[in-house]
Amino acid sequence: MTATSPRRLHLNAFLMNAGHHDAAWRHPRTQPERVTELRYFQQLAQTAERGLLDSVFLADGLALWGKVRHNALGGFEPLTLLSALAAVTEHVGLIATVSTTFNEPFHTARKFASLDHISGGRAGWNIVTSGTVNEARNFGQDEHLEHRMRYERAREFVEVATKLWDSWEDDAILLDREHGVYADTDKVREINHRGEHFGVRGPLNVPRTPQGYPLLVQAGSSEDGKEFAAQYAEAVFTAQQTLADGQAFYKDLKSRLTRYGRSEDQLLVLPGIAPVIGSTEAEARALEEELTDLQVPEYGLAQLSGMLGTDLTGLPLDGPLPELPEERDINGNKSRFTLVAELARRDGLTLRELIARLGAGRGHRVFAGTPEQIADQLQEWFTQGAADGFNIMPPHLPGGLEDFVDHVVPILQHRGLFRTEYTGRTLRENYGLARPANRLTATATGEEVTV
Repeated sequence: MTATSPRRLHLNAFLMNAGHHDAAWRHPRTQPERVTELRYFQQLAQTAERGLLDSVFLADGLALWGKVRHNALGGFEPLTLLSALAAVTEHVGLIATVSTTFNEPFHTARKFASLDHISGGRAGWNIVTSGTVNEARNFGQDEHLEHRMRYERAREFVEVATKLWDSWEDDAILLDREHGVYADTDKVREINHRGEHFGVRGPLNVPRTPQGYPLLVQAGSSEDGKEFAAQYAEAVFTAQQTLADGQAFYKDLKSRLTRYGRSEDQLLVLPGIAPVIGSTEAEARALEEELTDLQVPEYGLAQLSGMLGTDLTGLPLDGPLPELPEERDINGNKSRFTLVAELARRDGLTLRELIARLGAGRGHRVFAGTPEQIADQLQEWFTQGAADGFNIMPPHLPGGLEDFVDHVVPILQHRGLFRTEYTGRTLRENYGLARPANRLTATATGEEVTV
């Protein structure tokens, strides 16, 4: 964005099987039989690109989340799927979740470098530390690593990954056929990293990519998460229920950037919103009620138990939440625990009401209305200091994404809030973010580099 260009919001499509509502798979507008069909996801990505969205995003976990008896869970490993989506799209960014707790930096750096080359510079990494004991138990551990230790490991993990992406200079490949020289080996360097968690010699076995690094995304809103985001992230997915909460988070996170030598425009805040769209407000609310009526209480109760770190099995659905542990005693997703607990207390919700409220967004904001009303909500948060854009979470797919692209995006464009064409080639260019300088090159030449 230049001094003369208007500020434009950014939109990411968060794709999740039949949709984000936990009962979406039961609704006649969805296609749960296709959630392991490549063409289904290719069509979703093409819909997002038709709407000129910045990116699509795939969440991931290393265990089977929730009760598969009552929801369309499981599916593709995201980097594998995004490589296939790259082949049928040209502009939309491709963001995958990969855990720093149960992976190694070399593998991760190699995979994202490959995706960035395959897609022509459209890869993004949603950095997570993993939040459940079930994931730990798939990797030979009886308990999960302590929350703060997970973030310490994540910091070193990202440092190693960025060094590996920098281990090739941009102009290392010479292709000198006459003299038989493919690459200038002075420009392909070992990184020789030795830290508390990792020892990696390098160099990476993939040349430096179109973007230099994939776009670095983060989604934790705990104190550890916010500090990690301020140091490394370029986009943050966050769950905020009210405008005031969104403004407070936005201000807090942006205020942390200066201690890492960063400016506010180097980090984009993208709150999640699950828009339930209807041609009239009554139609939207009717759809919301249809989805709520299809919920299976057993599933919602199990999901809520996981969020709150408290077994709620057998408690009366029309009763209140029981006494909960302190946030400091939660070793899973601390920010989601706090959000859900505060939502229940603030609105005096019973377990049944809380399950209904969380059905479409799992703590992210849900809003039912007309396309104009949805656009009004996005505009308010964008212009009132709560968001740089949004993580769009269609409650049902494919129709929820199609409705947003066909009916909400044109309103945002008409208001001058969203692009009318792609002007960049890479995901970083979509988001208006600079390509990172090669730190190892700068170190070798004695230049100062702020990370």
